[in-house]
Amino acid sequence: MAATDQAWLRHVPVTLFTVVMGLAGFTLALRAGEASLGLTHGLSTAAHVLSMTVFGAVSLAYLAKAARHPGAVAEEWRHPVKLAFFPAISIALVLMSVVMLATAPVLAHVMWLVAVPMQVILTLAVVSGWIGTRAFQHGHLSPAWFIPAVGNVIVAIAGVPLGYVEISWFFASVGLIFWIVLLTLVMNRLIFHDPLSERLQPSLVILIAPPSVGFLAWQQLVGVDAFARGLLNTAYFFVLIVAVQLPQLAKLRFSLAFWALSFPIAGVTIASFAYSEAVGSVAHRGIGGLLLALLSIIIVGLLWRTLRALLAGEIFLPD
Repeated sequence: MAATDQAWLRHVPVTLFTVVMGLAGFTLALRAGEASLGLTHGLSTAAHVLSMTVFGAVSLAYLAKAARHPGAVAEEWRHPVKLAFFPAISIALVLMSVVMLATAPVLAHVMWLVAVPMQVILTLAVVSGWIGTRAFQHGHLSPAWFIPAVGNVIVAIAGVPLGYVEISWFFASVGLIFWIVLLTLVMNRLIFHDPLSERLQPSLVILIAPPSVGFLAWQQLVGVDAFARGLLNTAYFFVLIVAVQLPQLAKLRFSLAFWALSFPIAGVTIASFAYSEAVGSVAHRGIGGLLLALLSIIIVGLLWRTLRALLAGEIFLPD
């Protein structure tokens, strides 16, 4: 039995932290929707508890993997695609601090202070890996490479309310600049090179995340100005691009990669409600409501498919 447990633990992937990102984003989207629509916070509270539970379980599982199978973690780090997912660890912690901000501000502050150095270290490590001596091919590039950039922008969303304005400017600046650079590279790869592999195709939805969280960070730092409006509308354009690709994505076999759908949709949902509240736009409140309904369907579907795959032993398998 112990050997079986060890084998299972070895294949716990770093990409599991995208599940935490999705659930935390869903919690924040529900909270924004409830506030905008004048509803009680019952659903967001339930999502909050679920997010905390999954975050704890995923963190313990990956820590156990690192302790018992450090070589397996090193293999993931050396993997040209999985490398970009390591900042999802610190991003998940930052997002949980945002989730906790309204209910437990002291704990949220502590979590943020722990997450920020992790984000710096992981971003530097990943970027150094990209520009170092390792040889990357165009086929290794995917929208998942946006994850480190997105994480830096998210830091500002909690950083400004906590009083760390200058630090928030640093992270938002780095995240937005890297988004522009990576967007150019990713679009070049998508247009001029081979299509994404089946396992990476769900990562197309990540295109929505950087401008969405960029809007939320910019709103915290500056307010709603022309640049903020540009970011939000860029996010909407990427939503339309992804919508065109949905029939193709629906044909793919389920894997944890499908959790890439959750956080980007949550981000643009929250941004829609935030813009609606800032400028009094009824239309954007309606867009937020529609996106929240879509996000709820996606989250329920992902939870069901993940639980089903977990019970069937189809999740923690060798690549």
